[in-house]
Amino acid sequence: MAGDAPAYPARHARPPEPLRLPWALKPLGSALYGVEQRPDGRLCYWIRHDIIRGVTPRMLVWWFSHLEGDIEIEGRRINRYRAWHPYDHVHASYARRLADGSVGPGAVIRLREYLGGNPAYEVDITTEIEKLDEEGYIHNPVLHGISGLARMEYRFTRVAGGTLYENCLLVGGQSGWRRAITPLMQRFGFPHDRGIAWLRHNIEEVGQFEHFLPGLYRQETGCSE
Repeated sequence: MAGDAPAYPARHARPPEPLRLPWALKPLGSALYGVEQRPDGRLCYWIRHDIIRGVTPRMLVWWFSHLEGDIEIEGRRINRYRAWHPYDHVHASYARRLADGSVGPGAVIRLREYLGGNPAYEVDITTEIEKLDEEGYIHNPVLHGISGLARMEYRFTRVAGGTLYENCLLVGGQSGWRRAITPLMQRFGFPHDRGIAWLRHNIEEVGQFEHFLPGLYRQETGCSE
């Protein structure tokens, strides 16, 4: 059996070593998705995921505030962020917590990943949490030290058997010079093929939740819901 898979440091500047997990990733076609241009010029890459079975909105809130740490899968200790996407994820940590040490609106996450494991699609950002509750999650990535050029919005709806999870990535600025450079950003910084890679990546990672999150949540909180 393969060995443990510890966390990579934030400075790890290449795609991760792929992990073998006892379940398959969900395919792109398991979700509804699309790309729309909003009246303000921003592109919206949206997804309506297949129902996440056995996962509640409360578990999702807990997950996004507990990205650091490990999980045990078939006797292996695996960094939980890497387990969330076994081919693309490199590093996640909290660059800034709230004054009481918790994670919520105002906290900042440090993320590093490669969409599709492709070195050309590197994600190396910090992102500030704007909203995190059982209705959804919003965070605002900082790209090359610049804010206001990307936004991620998630909506959680409890349904029979699990959670309906809908999200979108908004690419571009809404006003001033950020709006003026939006067409260039969309053409060169986030072209269509990178957008499709993001859609596939997100569908794959969200599909992972039903395999590990309920058990991890019970183990670390003592709660079943």
